[in-house]
Amino acid sequence: MRHKMSKAAACVAFAVCRLTGGANAFAADNTAEADAAAVPQCTAKRPSALSFNRWQEDWSALANPCVPREPFDALKYIPLGSEPSTYLSLGANLRERFELNNSPLFGLGGAQPDSYVIQRAEVHADARLGQHVQAFFQLEDDRPFGKNSVSPIDKNPLDIEQAFVAFVDGVGGGTFKARIGRQEMAFDLQRFISVRDGPNVRQAFDALWADYEIDKWRFIGYMTQPVQYRDVTAFDDVSNRHLTFSGVRVERADTGPGDLSAYWSRYNRDNARYLDATGTEDRDVFDVHYAGKLAPFDWDAEIMMQTGHVGNDTIGAWAFGLLGGYTFASVAGSPRLGLQVDGASGDRHPGDGRVETFNPLFPNGYYFTLAGYTGYSNLIHVKPSITFKVSPKITLLTALGFQWRETVADAIYGQGMAVVPGTAGKGTRWTGMYEQIRVDWLVSSNVALALEAVHFEVGDSIRGLGAKNADYVGVEAKFGW
Repeated sequence: MRHKMSKAAACVAFAVCRLTGGANAFAADNTAEADAAAVPQCTAKRPSALSFNRWQEDWSALANPCVPREPFDALKYIPLGSEPSTYLSLGANLRERFELNNSPLFGLGGAQPDSYVIQRAEVHADARLGQHVQAFFQLEDDRPFGKNSVSPIDKNPLDIEQAFVAFVDGVGGGTFKARIGRQEMAFDLQRFISVRDGPNVRQAFDALWADYEIDKWRFIGYMTQPVQYRDVTAFDDVSNRHLTFSGVRVERADTGPGDLSAYWSRYNRDNARYLDATGTEDRDVFDVHYAGKLAPFDWDAEIMMQTGHVGNDTIGAWAFGLLGGYTFASVAGSPRLGLQVDGASGDRHPGDGRVETFNPLFPNGYYFTLAGYTGYSNLIHVKPSITFKVSPKITLLTALGFQWRETVADAIYGQGMAVVPGTAGKGTRWTGMYEQIRVDWLVSSNVALALEAVHFEVGDSIRGLGAKNADYVGVEAKFGW
């Protein structure tokens, strides 16, 4: 009997032990879950990529210690006060590009084959003084090495690229922004108003800029003098006293499946020179742009009209650009079939007191190709293309371009309205065709590589003037921090 009682007691003791242990374990689990719930989740995130416009980056997330750190983050976020939104951020860009061009301007006018390296180095400091004030300062040093013909877009020794103060605040249910000082500006696809990132020296403006955003609308006003670049000494760039560009712009997002914008600008230039007119140029610019995507289609369309005067001659010019594509998202590599169609007027009747040559204003320099064989004046251009995603970080573009003059009476133009010598009034409208291959590799968030090759086959009518086929190769490496 005693033996049985001992076994019963043991069983009771064991059961009590199990129950007690289970209760303790349950309590411990609850405590762990409560502790985990008490730890705040880290919602702050550092910028995933560097911006094309470095002043648009926001590094205030680094004020939160939960954000993983990377080397030199102590220089990306330097506190200037107790508020997380008050800080100084430093950064830099370096671009190296090797270019080979065996026939600039198709070999006409004494242009010689050339191969060289262009280098663009930039450093900046971005001070955020709370939620409302920003001061941005950027230095540049742009140099060509081994280039035969050096122009203002190739070389600019140490100088101020941007230096402006910006203000932002909520007004009437919307957001008001203003910037004053040296700054870069670009519209839409940068066909006509751009930062000119293709050449070595980007285009800045000494400007007053203001915009107001509310709901789907944005209203913009700007008064500028483009910067005149000089390469004699350091810090010798000045506002161009002979050129002003000012206007107003309105944008509306989500207009159907796309975004709609329109603007008017006044372009004033002293001592303008065209093949058929010289004098003060007062050009009014009217532009409408519509871009969007409705899978699998995408598009970007723009039209510009220009009126005004050059000296005593009347301006009447136009241009349009259309990019469209169809992406096969379910196919390996997500191939996109693209079509680009562009046109710009030329001067059809020299000597009639009317200037019809389109002025491309401030084009980006790589809209057609990096080779610079094609400018946005007196032009009809058709370019089918295929783009593949070789991998998530590698993109391959192959394209064919077909090019005509809008009128034979005017010249063939390269980038920057460079006249191809001897072509005005000569030959036929057919200029030629080119093949383009471009590979872009985003190595990391800080490093990007690119290769572009272009072969331009000139038309027989300008070949008779001595023009030669042209080949271009560009190899580019970009680093940003």
